[in-house]
Amino acid sequence: MTDIKINWQPENLENELVEIVPLRESDYNKLYDVASDPLIWEQHPAKDRYKKEIFQLFFDGAVLGKTAFLIVEKKTGNIIGSTRYYDYMPDNSSIAIGYTFLAKDYWGGQFNKSTKKILLEYAFKFVDKVYFHIGTTNIRSQLAIKKIGAKKLGEMNFENNGQQLPHYEYLIEKENWDTQ
Repeated sequence: MTDIKINWQPENLENELVEIVPLRESDYNKLYDVASDPLIWEQHPAKDRYKKEIFQLFFDGAVLGKTAFLIVEKKTGNIIGSTRYYDYMPDNSSIAIGYTFLAKDYWGGQFNKSTKKILLEYAFKFVDKVYFHIGTTNIRSQLAIKKIGAKKLGEMNFENNGQQLPHYEYLIEKENWDTQ
């Protein structure tokens, strides 16, 4: 079997609601304007990510990974958040989607679901399983991921800047994915 090089940061991922644009180093200030709201991080294990020096670590990791995106509201052109692929495992035919955050004005509507749908449709061209890792205290994200059909597998620790933080692991399998 030939090892295919997959571009996990493609251009032109979009639908009628959002565009998902590859994250670049030059996007820091625009994205930090969104991420600087402490309410975004209040349920997240990294509750201090709104602080500039903490967000810088998060951002640098995202850019270096070459799998991260800005989430842009298509109608206005406003940057509303970020997301990324990570932990690609070809032998397991899987990848994870996460590190997603949205400006609070975009919570509870179709923006998260729409973003995840785009990412899942792209990922399922190459893998059979997509994982999500959500902090045990992040009830808002747990509810959102269940709404798009993810199944909770169990609890695990997830490394974040040298700390082991408890997370739940969720899974959506290609064979069960409903494109809705």
